Amino acid sequence: MALFEVPGWSVPTTAPVSNLAQSTSKKRKRPAAQDDHKMQSAEVNLDKLMQKLGSVGNPEDKQGPKNKKKKHAKTTRGLDAKDEHATSKKRKEKVSSSPGGPINGSTVEQPAKGGSGLRKKIKQKKTMKPDAGKSEQQSQNVSPAIDDVSGLTSLQKGMKESLDGARFRWINELLYKSDSSEAVKMMKEDPAVFHDYHSGFRHQVQSWPSNPVSHYISQLSSYPQSTIIADLGCGDATLARSLPPKKLKVLSFDLISDGAYIVAADICSHVPLPGSEPSSSQMSEGEAQVVDVIVCALSLMGTNWPVCIREAWRVLKPGGELKIAEVASRFTDVDEFVSLISSIGFKMKAKDDHNSHFTLFEFKKVARTSKTDNEWSKVMSKSCILKPCEYKRR
Repeated sequence: MALFEVPGWSVPTTAPVSNLAQSTSKKRKRPAAQDDHKMQSAEVNLDKLMQKLGSVGNPEDKQGPKNKKKKHAKTTRGLDAKDEHATSKKRKEKVSSSPGGPINGSTVEQPAKGGSGLRKKIKQKKTMKPDAGKSEQQSQNVSPAIDDVSGLTSLQKGMKESLDGARFRWINELLYKSDSSEAVKMMKEDPAVFHDYHSGFRHQVQSWPSNPVSHYISQLSSYPQSTIIADLGCGDATLARSLPPKKLKVLSFDLISDGAYIVAADICSHVPLPGSEPSSSQMSEGEAQVVDVIVCALSLMGTNWPVCIREAWRVLKPGGELKIAEVASRFTDVDEFVSLISSIGFKMKAKDDHNSHFTLFEFKKVARTSKTDNEWSKVMSKSCILKPCEYKRR
């Protein structure tokens, strides 16, 4: 008698546990025969696909692209999505060995289009060096416009010009509002200041309706041979570089020497040229002068600028010419300016104020008496007749 046998009860025979688990499983396993049939169908379709891919690039293949797409789609409908990963490696090997295989070092995966949802993929090999093709890419890229001289882009060049202009305005105001001795000290401590100032000055000249220096170049070109000209505050010595050297002699003076044209000098303190002032109360034009013409083109800078006019009188020959060009907006009173120049020993010959930016004066040296220190102090106190050049804050 069985252990759990009870009279009147019967226990049906149960299936093995393994069969029960198999029958209750939600997953349905495909029959082996069906799988074999699917795999054989896939291999047949794959062989047809490889033959199709092998004909890529064959000039004898005259089928149109439309017919190729249709046949290509039909041959791949039997492929199942699960077989995509397993067959991709075989495709790579066969495509790489086919006549229309890899081009330029690339492998081509060409899965068939159709109901299985397989898509076309093209991948580049990772075997190329990191720098390979970089030069070609750089040549194809459009680079920004670069200035040949400075190597800056157009934007950088514009920003640099703005900064240079701001630095020029800052230096210019310092030169107008300080004593010339302070300007000399500044230039000696930092010679780049002189270069930056005149670089900005050249840029500013381009916006002027006319340049006084160009006017004097044209005017002085007709002067008699061997005329000696002193350019006080010469800047880049444009006058000396432009006038014929065999005909005219130009002596150029400014705070910093360039070693060729410019003699270093503080023109509002002392001009290194011979000449003397009257030694008595008698009318005199001094002695030992060598200069015929003096040009002060926008050079009456600094709070002690009247000393430059005094030095001009000292070095000029009797009857010598003084030519002054100044910014029109600097004059508080033109008549007082002319009166101040006349008190130092000059007589005005001509004035040209037709230019909107500048006023031109021509003076002739005349005899005068000597002056005491108090008299010179009064002359210096009138330097405010010329206002300093100031700029709007940006």
